[in-house]
Amino acid sequence: MTDMMEMGKAVLAAQPFSALLGAELTEFEPGRAGLRLVLSEDHKQQHGFAHGGVLSYLADNAITYAGGSVLGNVLTQEMKINYTRPAIGEVLIARAEVVSYGKRQAVCRCDVFALREGEELLCAAAQGTILTVETRG
Repeated sequence: MTDMMEMGKAVLAAQPFSALLGAELTEFEPGRAGLRLVLSEDHKQQHGFAHGGVLSYLADNAITYAGGSVLGNVLTQEMKINYTRPAIGEVLIARAEVVSYGKRQAVCRCDVFALREGEELLCAAAQGTILTVETRG
């Protein structure tokens, strides 16, 4: 495991909400990030598919990881998500990449898939702007 991946997993472990959902960092390298979430009944809405908030969480966190991989300490400034189909399956997978970046911000995109019977089905597509965080003393 790379130092970058170890650091990324430590950051994820320090996020109580990510721990509550059970998210797992699967990829973290310059310009790219991936998250995985095994779906449980607690992640679903009244129709039996993953709640849109769960998909949005995965997209937001994945694009923030991707942006952070090139900028360092970051937060999401804004994000847009399009839901393309109900997320029905055993696992959700989010894959994000940096589209463009400068000194203070990165534009990133993310696709979220539901893994159902071994097939990945696109459930959401997102794009967001990630902004560096200034530490104050």
